[in-house]
Amino acid sequence: MRRQAGLPFLDEEAVRAVLDMDELIPAVERALVDYSAGRVVQPERHILEVAAHGGFLASMPAVGDGVGVKLVTVYPGNAGSAIPTHQALMLMFRPATGAPLALLDARLITEMRTSAVSAAATRALAAEDARVLAILGTGVQARTHVDALRRVRHFEEVHVWGRSEEKARRLADEIGGVATSAEAAVREADVVVTATSAIEPILRGAWLKPGAHVNAVGWNGASARELDDGAMSHVVVVESRAGTARDSGNLRGSGAAIHAEIGEILAGTKSVERGATTIFDSVGMAAEDLAAAGLVLRRAGIVAE
Repeated sequence: MRRQAGLPFLDEEAVRAVLDMDELIPAVERALVDYSAGRVVQPERHILEVAAHGGFLASMPAVGDGVGVKLVTVYPGNAGSAIPTHQALMLMFRPATGAPLALLDARLITEMRTSAVSAAATRALAAEDARVLAILGTGVQARTHVDALRRVRHFEEVHVWGRSEEKARRLADEIGGVATSAEAAVREADVVVTATSAIEPILRGAWLKPGAHVNAVGWNGASARELDDGAMSHVVVVESRAGTARDSGNLRGSGAAIHAEIGEILAGTKSVERGATTIFDSVGMAAEDLAAAGLVLRRAGIVAE
C-alpha cells in the first residue's frame, strides 16, 4: 500500500494480497440482495465512447454499506497485448463525513467480483449435481470463472473453446480441461460461461441441454451479443432490470423478458422452476464493486471489521 498526496493508495498487488474469493462470493451475494431490496443507491453507469481508439470510459458510483465510485475503461483492442482490456480505479469515501478514504486499483476488483457474482448465480440457479462446465473464451474472465465456479459446484469435466485453438488448448492444459468446439463444449455442459468480446452470438440456444445454466459475462457495448435468440428464450435472470435493459446487447437484440433479478432469487422473493434452463445475463454494477472494495479496506485494516 502506498500513499498518494496523503490518501492511501492500494495498488493491484495490495488488493490481491487481501481479496479472497471465498469471502468475496458471500459479500457480493449480500450486495445483490441489498440492491434488489432498495438498500443500495446507484444510478445506471454513465458510459462515454472513446471513438478514436475503440474504447469506453464508464463512471459507476454507489452508496450502500460504503460510499464510492469506480472509473473503468474498456478497450477490447488491447486483447492479446500486455495492456488489459479492462482497467479501473475506485475512490472510496467515509460515509459519515464524505472525506476521501482510499484510492484502489480496481482492475482485479472488477475481474474477481464479476466471477464471484457468476458463482453466486450458479449456486442459486444451476443443478446441484452439475458436473460439466463449458468455458467459451480464453481471457482473464475465463480463468477467473473456472476458479470461482469450482467453489460452488464440483465439476468433473471442463470444456474450453476459443477463437484461437492454441489459446484454448493452453487454457485447457492450465485448468485440467479439454479444448473442443463451441458446440461440443456446450451440448454436454451443465453450466456454461460466455466470456468473450463477441459482437455476434457465439452460443446457440439449440446447443443447450434442458436444465443447463449459462453465465453470460462478455460485454462489448449495448448492441453486441454473445447469445442468440434461442438461448435468450429461456429463463433470464439479471443483476439490475434497468441496467441490463439499457446495456445488454443480448437482451436488447432478442427482446427477451426478464424473469427476476438475482438479488430477488437470493432473497427468496422470486423463484425459478426446478429444472428450468436459465440465463444469467450479467453486465456488472457498482454495488458489486462497492462490496469488493469494502472487503479490501476491512482486510487491509483501513476501516474496522
